Amino acid sequence: MADLAQAPLPGTFSRILREPRAVAGGAFILFVIFCAVFAPLIAPHDPLEQDLLLEKIPPAWQKGSEAGYLLGTDGLGRDLLSRLIHGAQVSMIVAFVAGTLACLLGTILGLLAGFFGGWVDAVISRLVDIWMSFPPVLLSILLVAVLGSGLHSVIVAIVVIDWTRFCRVVRTETMAQTKLEYVDSAVTLGMPRARILIREILPNVLPVILVLLSLEMGIAVIVEAILSFVGLSVSTDTPTWGGMIAEGREVIYHAWWVLVFPLIALFLTVLAFNQLGDGLRNALDPALRR
Repeated sequence: MADLAQAPLPGTFSRILREPRAVAGGAFILFVIFCAVFAPLIAPHDPLEQDLLLEKIPPAWQKGSEAGYLLGTDGLGRDLLSRLIHGAQVSMIVAFVAGTLACLLGTILGLLAGFFGGWVDAVISRLVDIWMSFPPVLLSILLVAVLGSGLHSVIVAIVVIDWTRFCRVVRTETMAQTKLEYVDSAVTLGMPRARILIREILPNVLPVILVLLSLEMGIAVIVEAILSFVGLSVSTDTPTWGGMIAEGREVIYHAWWVLVFPLIALFLTVLAFNQLGDGLRNALDPALRR
């Protein structure tokens, strides 16, 4: 049997909690998720409410600030903090939905290619090579332009592009696992191939998948921000971090905060996903624990 499958869950969880990167990254991501879920309750203002009399008000600690606008306002007098909080909704939806779907598609194909080999591996590997020959950002922009702007188009574009990340790694890990003794023992006992793949090999590949999934969520946040920046994501009426960065670029010399705060939010969120992935790798990889 696989060592990981026999390991108790509480032991695995305790190892994760002993990893500062995983704890710090996970805590920040939970904070962003909390802001996204309860945005209508915790945002101090309507993110779409405009008041030209309050345009470009600086943050609360600068001269000329206005009470009730902690991070200031943008060029249309909209509260920046409220827009940041509501912008987390789009980022988290894209991160978790697109990341999970890309993970499922890539993992299934990677498991099949690595376990069965032969023509199955040849077909899937050639498909991966073809897919990875296209520049990912340009391909995502092209896909969204063809599908039309919208959240569903962004998710589809990310899944179509990023499944190859999972497929290549999972294929390699699966091929390594099939050469180990526990797989030979399972075959000798007459276990069905599907059961060997799901019950024996998958649990051993799962730690790598979790690390990749965490990193992929950070990449998905970046891709969504890029598409929002060029106006190919959700409607311009919906607050997004990429859209806020595009707006802030136009007024950077008059209101630096309009650009800086969404950049900070984007940077910290992506960094948190990366730190979580590194922490999970350290906690779950047997070689690194020795």
